Amino acid sequence: MLANMETRYGADGVAIFSAWQQLMNELEDKSELEKITQINNFFNQRIHYTEDRDLWQQSDYWATPMETMGMRAGDCEDYTIAKYVSLVQLGIPIQQLRLIYVKARMGGAQSKIYQAHMVLGYYSSTSAIPLILDSLVTGLESATNRPDLRPVFSFNSEGLWIGNQQALADPTARLSRWRNLLNRTRQEGFDLLSK
Repeated sequence: MLANMETRYGADGVAIFSAWQQLMNELEDKSELEKITQINNFFNQRIHYTEDRDLWQQSDYWATPMETMGMRAGDCEDYTIAKYVSLVQLGIPIQQLRLIYVKARMGGAQSKIYQAHMVLGYYSSTSAIPLILDSLVTGLESATNRPDLRPVFSFNSEGLWIGNQQALADPTARLSRWRNLLNRTRQEGFDLLSK
């Protein structure tokens, strides 16, 4: 992976990837809360928000964690994917993580302007209210403390949910970008289907 980063992104890619690997090693035996806090901070502090049109010359591109780190940039999906992959690699069960599509209220509590957005939800148990890892907000917050977010649907490597109900569909069959991303992350050395 390190050689791949050097070939594609040079010394700067190696630097951020090495910092990520060091953090992953340090977090190996830490609590789940410490893992999600530190991974959230790592990407929020080191990645610059950039629209897909500017970064990838596409209207919607889901970058792998290596691409996000290599470019040191990404949009909300890229932050969410990088955090998800990192936490799965750290041993957080896939069942406790969901990528959540939301409508995010922009401009304050009285605003009626909503924008499509993606966050990562961490569920300490199947019935728990998730903690939200967000590229727009620095710290972790319970979903109940985020009235600015309206969930639309959520998914992970094992399922797809509409509201709190799991859909019968395979997320890789329904979400072509997700299927494509899983294939590309596997080629980079991450396997998110066997965790």
